[in-house]
Amino acid sequence: MNNLHYFSISTNEHIAHLVLNRPEAMNTMNPTFWRELDEVLTHIQRDGKARALVISSTGKHFSAGMSLDTFSNAIQMDDQSPEGRAAIFDSLSDLQATFTKLETLRIPVIVAIQGGCIGGAVDMVTACCIRYATKDTFFCIQEINIGMVADVGTLQRLPKLMPEAVVKELAYTGRRLKADKAQQYGLVNEVFETNDEMLAAAMQCAKEIASKPPIAIWGTKQAIHYTRDHSVEDSLKQMGWLQGAIWSNAHVREAIVAAKEKRTAQFPALAPLTPFTSL
Repeated sequence: MNNLHYFSISTNEHIAHLVLNRPEAMNTMNPTFWRELDEVLTHIQRDGKARALVISSTGKHFSAGMSLDTFSNAIQMDDQSPEGRAAIFDSLSDLQATFTKLETLRIPVIVAIQGGCIGGAVDMVTACCIRYATKDTFFCIQEINIGMVADVGTLQRLPKLMPEAVVKELAYTGRRLKADKAQQYGLVNEVFETNDEMLAAAMQCAKEIASKPPIAIWGTKQAIHYTRDHSVEDSLKQMGWLQGAIWSNAHVREAIVAAKEKRTAQFPALAPLTPFTSL
């Protein structure tokens, strides 16, 4: 993971920190962004060493969204034939799958947002677990302003996070949603005065998560995401199966003893995953 151009990544004390690193281009999402993000998330998923992922950015804006030249060069949006229109579906499926990896990652994802979070960036942050923002942050479903429908996750995930009527207003008008309102609606967990304060809070949250048993965090994320799209009855059944699969007396004992002894608890890492294609 040392050959990244769009991002920088570091891992310290079981916390992976991924940074969007093209401030001169307002961190717009070009083909390199998509390729490297997919590679990084695949690596983190398989490696199993990181226990939390923090995503932050550089410059004035978190991201101005999709780079428009992506659609004129890397992705051809051909609306002149049924075959071309079918290819649009397949191309979008690839883009959607990358952000879905944020949602299905085995560890929690915390995103720290400053300035503009526009278009595709909204798609991205809605796939994360926890969102922190600076007071100058704003969110914009920009796609409607350029004559198209948001198509990489915003319209599917945002109504699960905010009141539907508010989502409709933003999606229909392309208006900006400021950080304080976003917090009131539940999209943002907390708003900070400065970038440094926000990133410190994100790292502190990640540190607390990393101190817990990774398998219990994994199970918690699985249960929350399952319950979002299923009934209470179905989710309770899933919880029983899930708890039965991952229960550990040793983990519970270690957590309690460590707390009594005022020391850091020690838990095993998630198992590394080996793809069948590499066997």
